[in-house]
Amino acid sequence: MSFTKNANNIDRHQFLRKLGFGGASLAAVYFGAHLQSCTNDRVTPAPTNLTVDLTASGNAALKTNGGYIIKDGVVIARSNTGAYIAATLTCSHEGKNQITYQTDHFYCTAHGAKYDNTGKGLNSEGKNGIAVYTTTLTGNILTITA
Repeated sequence: MSFTKNANNIDRHQFLRKLGFGGASLAAVYFGAHLQSCTNDRVTPAPTNLTVDLTASGNAALKTNGGYIIKDGVVIARSNTGAYIAATLTCSHEGKNQITYQTDHFYCTAHGAKYDNTGKGLNSEGKNGIAVYTTTLTGNILTITA
């Protein structure tokens, strides 16, 4: 087989370089349009005067330290010290709405991100933290505000 080189032929190295730059550019455009940053900017809306009646049977988990409920995109928990705390349901790692509470910390069941009761990340998946909210107890009504 004979090979004659003309102005339109490129060698293997040039071809791979062009393919690499083109592929990287295409990937950057595609992923840039479809990925979100690992922040809590996606958490909307923040609660404004979300109330929980602690005497209601659906909120019975809040009578026990370590118990939690989920309401309107907010994880509301009673810590192991008996304090009421609240955080977003949305994990900062990949934006999954899978935050739960495990006795003394918030936990994302999607990838294992962990956050302390103040929202600070406890491992690499949780390094960006999560939004926590203010809780106020008046009688049997717990109010959560951003």
